[in-house]
Amino acid sequence: MPSVRLENTWSVGPGSAAPTKTSRLRHTGRVTRFDADFADRLDAWEPDLHATLERVYGAAAAQEVTDRLVAIARAAHAARPDDLRELDERRLREPDWFQRPSMVGYAAYADRFAGTLQDVGRRTSYLRDLGVGYLHLMPLLTPRPGPNDGGYAVMDYRSVRPDLGTLDDLRALTTTLRGEGISLCLDLVLNHVAREHEWAASARAGDPDKRAYFHVHDDREVPDAYEATLPEVFPDFAPGNFTWDDELAGWVWTTFNYYQWDVNWANPAVLCEYADIILGLANVGVEVFRLDAIAFIWKRMGTACQNQPEVHELTRALRTVARIAAPAVLFKAEAIVGPAELPAYLGVGRHAGRVSDLAYHNGLMVQIWSMLASGDVRLASHALQQVPQPPSTTAWATYARCHDDIGWAISDEDAQAVGIDPFAHRRFLSDWYSGAHPGSWARGLVFQQNEATGDRRISGTLASLAGLEAGDPHAAARILWAHAVILGFGGLPVIWMGDELGLMNDQGWADDPAHAGDNRWVHRPPMPWDAAAGEDPYGITAGLRHLLEVRSGLPHLHAASPTEIWDPRDPGVLLVVRRHPLGPLLAASNATGEEAWVDADVLHWLGLHTDGLLDAINGTAPDLHDGAVRLPPYATVWLYDGSR
Repeated sequence: MPSVRLENTWSVGPGSAAPTKTSRLRHTGRVTRFDADFADRLDAWEPDLHATLERVYGAAAAQEVTDRLVAIARAAHAARPDDLRELDERRLREPDWFQRPSMVGYAAYADRFAGTLQDVGRRTSYLRDLGVGYLHLMPLLTPRPGPNDGGYAVMDYRSVRPDLGTLDDLRALTTTLRGEGISLCLDLVLNHVAREHEWAASARAGDPDKRAYFHVHDDREVPDAYEATLPEVFPDFAPGNFTWDDELAGWVWTTFNYYQWDVNWANPAVLCEYADIILGLANVGVEVFRLDAIAFIWKRMGTACQNQPEVHELTRALRTVARIAAPAVLFKAEAIVGPAELPAYLGVGRHAGRVSDLAYHNGLMVQIWSMLASGDVRLASHALQQVPQPPSTTAWATYARCHDDIGWAISDEDAQAVGIDPFAHRRFLSDWYSGAHPGSWARGLVFQQNEATGDRRISGTLASLAGLEAGDPHAAARILWAHAVILGFGGLPVIWMGDELGLMNDQGWADDPAHAGDNRWVHRPPMPWDAAAGEDPYGITAGLRHLLEVRSGLPHLHAASPTEIWDPRDPGVLLVVRRHPLGPLLAASNATGEEAWVDADVLHWLGLHTDGLLDAINGTAPDLHDGAVRLPPYATVWLYDGSR
């Protein structure tokens, strides 16, 4: 099936002339309410856009770049279908739609989940019955042929992978999902393009304008200066950060792979290109953009070239353009960074609530696995206390597992604060989850071992890492425990495909030659639809469905409600408090295979030591002994005053 491009949707490109300031509305002979709304948003947001661009590109360039972006926004608004304009209005009336406790996400590869985009549409009822309101389909825009980093080496942002379907199929899928109350999230790779992308091809052909879209150096002097402080993302199969290209006759920046060329965001033409791409896809019905590798987009000598201030300014500029033209659109930052750097991706200071709407809480995911391996929550409690509260209009994307490997992002400072040797603990976690540690019930694979640093990341499905593959009797309880933690923490919880079934490692992951060098495919098995429609031998599906149903009825779990991590009384019990006008909710989770307790003083301090105390998960009063709540192995309770 041939790839189909968006030819007419992007009617104004980055190089189009800007309209005059007084031309705020379309001159079609009739001004609709949508046009008037666009003009109002433009008046409200254009000053902010200009100020943001001035901080990145300087005063001399800011107005020209602003005008180009406004032209792109105006053209996208003019081409936006009426049903999506109606969605814009609805989202503006209900801006917390993604923060509600009834919202749950689901992430999958389209082909591994169902086959083609049309096949995904035929499985919508499964998602709806699970309670999904947000579907993240992994990279489906056209990648380069051959190795493409799982689709993250994009050759064409304006077309769909031919084996998945066409752009019309994508448009039909977003329409089907929207009719079922499900918003589609797609990956947008911002840091790099494939070597075969038209920008890169033009650069290799000698186009100086397109050459300026990339970081190209004639010799190794500048690359070597950068390399002095740059880490290696894939030290095993892509060492270094620069690649010599004969056709380009230069060293080009390649953070991830030789075939993924980092784009130069210091060139404002790159910003305009991506704004145009985002709005074009938004007009196909994409509602959420996962901003892939966002932390890497700005380069600064003498740094790791991650988390630079311009990253947040540029994200804010893109978000502002989207707010003007397609306000239903949300941004999700794929920022797998340390706890100290994470809040900036949702906005701090003058950026508060004006950068991305969602950001992955990678630290929570890492700490879930640390707690399960060690049976101790003290490190997790301290580390999670260091992460500031996100702006009330944003949310964390919480998850126990995803498509990627697990890197042990545990800071030295956090570990040392609770008396743990950070290097030894990271080594322990790698040993435990690879199954090398005595007594381990985990069955994972080591990914990207770095001999110089001792870093070893881990691949494996949630079920295999939790002990199901090993036949451990507590495995199902651990799987439900991990989901209870992400569901009770606050934010938008996202379930990785198959985790609701207890899907285990794909033992044939290396049979496909394209996957043989990347063991992350061990935790990306195809969806077993016979199993999904069959029995539930471990009670995982029923248990998760119950947790989702309970969560949807608890206003305390709205993402705007503050989250507090309390110091543990029992070292095996994680204490998470959600503050709400109806009163607090205490999510207490036993991370051990032994009986544990929620001490009476915790209930007293929260004002929950009342006759109305209920555990929302069980729907009954908790099991109290001398004022304390008993927790069976790997049990979680959501305690609140049911009399309010």
